[in-house]
Amino acid sequence: MAKTTTKKKAASKKPAKTSNKKGASRKGIVAKKAKNATRLEPASSRRPKGPAWQWSAVETAAAIRSGAISAVETVEAHLERMHAINPRLNAVVVDLSEEALKAAHAADRQRAKGGELGLLHGVPVTIKENVDYEGRPNFNGVPANEDLIAPSDSPVVRNLKKAGAIVIGLTNTPEFSFRGFTDNPLHGLTLNPWDPNITCGGSSGGAGSAVAAGIGTIAHGNDIGGSLRWPAHCNGIATIKPTQGRIPAFNGSATAERPMLAHLMSAQGPLARHVADVRLALEVMSQRDPRDPWWVPAPLAGPKPKGPIKVALAKIPDDMDVDPQVTAALRQAADHLERSGYRVSEVEVPDINGVWQTWCDIITNETVVMQEASMLKVTSEDFHKAWGGMKTKANVLDLKAWMQATAARNGHIRAWQLFFEEYPVVLAPTTVKPTPGPREDTVSPERVREIFWGEIRFISAINVLGLPGAVVPVALHDGKPIGVQLIAGRYREDLALDAAAAIEKRAGVLAHRLWEQMA
Repeated sequence: MAKTTTKKKAASKKPAKTSNKKGASRKGIVAKKAKNATRLEPASSRRPKGPAWQWSAVETAAAIRSGAISAVETVEAHLERMHAINPRLNAVVVDLSEEALKAAHAADRQRAKGGELGLLHGVPVTIKENVDYEGRPNFNGVPANEDLIAPSDSPVVRNLKKAGAIVIGLTNTPEFSFRGFTDNPLHGLTLNPWDPNITCGGSSGGAGSAVAAGIGTIAHGNDIGGSLRWPAHCNGIATIKPTQGRIPAFNGSATAERPMLAHLMSAQGPLARHVADVRLALEVMSQRDPRDPWWVPAPLAGPKPKGPIKVALAKIPDDMDVDPQVTAALRQAADHLERSGYRVSEVEVPDINGVWQTWCDIITNETVVMQEASMLKVTSEDFHKAWGGMKTKANVLDLKAWMQATAARNGHIRAWQLFFEEYPVVLAPTTVKPTPGPREDTVSPERVREIFWGEIRFISAINVLGLPGAVVPVALHDGKPIGVQLIAGRYREDLALDAAAAIEKRAGVLAHRLWEQMA
């Protein structure tokens, strides 16, 4: 989950109506192409098949660039889809239709002038409501945050707009983005488009639900304990949690700086229906912003390992009770990789239990010391239940133990980096159990512990390592999507995404099946 801080409104578990507050619009300007830039398809006046809201971001950008469709027509198609389907989902909680249409008209005027266009010129996207969007409150799921008005766009918003993307709405997140389930007293519960009886995940649950349902081609989210990868799994879409420092982050509305390890374990990133769209969005989002001192100007692609690339299918610890459907999905993903020229071996990865415990101890103690008291004053009973459960597996650390935990983090990272020398990619589960109900973290502290430790251990552990992790859907079981995680070395998002694309090529894009079901 990802963090920020915040007249209270009555708590409601019903999906909230989309609001119509205005934000500040920005003209799309030319995005510089990096050395290893994503290359869009050659311009063609042919329109992709189907309605425009079903197109990929890559297809949409190429169609607008070629003149096959206007930015206005594209945005109108996505707004029509949003207004038709969002009342069922409550994924988008701030409707920016008016602002988006103005931006679309400006985008078409810019294209008519014949100038260079950004990589996402005219492409509709959504932003998670826990990063700064100029002129708007950064609610982060908390009614008390109404006075936290963003003085400027956060780096990720700024980079998307510079590339020409058009923001059509802001998506829901739990209180302080600190739960794996998306519900809050301000906007209410977000539902999964596949099935309202399972969670859409969190904390980027609104983002995942929206883009899966066809609202926007790319959704922004963030991840400090699984908040990109968990919603991607739950909603049957793709994502990349980048290496720490890849995508710049900053909220000028924040009342205080974030503590050190929160910086080192958190990442901004994209969710999309297609792996190619995730790759394109990563390039756009990762442009430099001087407000983030942790940003690293690393290349988007590194040297290709000698083939065939070895993939480690992570052995699952004996104390994790694995559902047969998950085992089948992992084997299926491994088979897709083998058929694509990879060599997959089931091996034990370096101390996944110790890595997860280090993550849990560090993030919990840091939050208790720096943020807990202020958060508990302004949050709901549901938040208190969920947070209480998250703390049950954490060790209480004094100063010495805290320093030992941060030192142990270095050793874990080193062990994994050495492991990647032999196995450049790790194939691991997202969860080992079927997707739980939409508010299951309010059942009991024991259930929360069971979810984070017993079910999604392989997700949260990766944050403390700062490593990139992609998620791609593999199959449907009982009508619900199952995804797998692909982990690579520092700043090797390209390797994780290459493997994800190989799986997607054989597994297909699950959103197409979802739309048939929703229709």
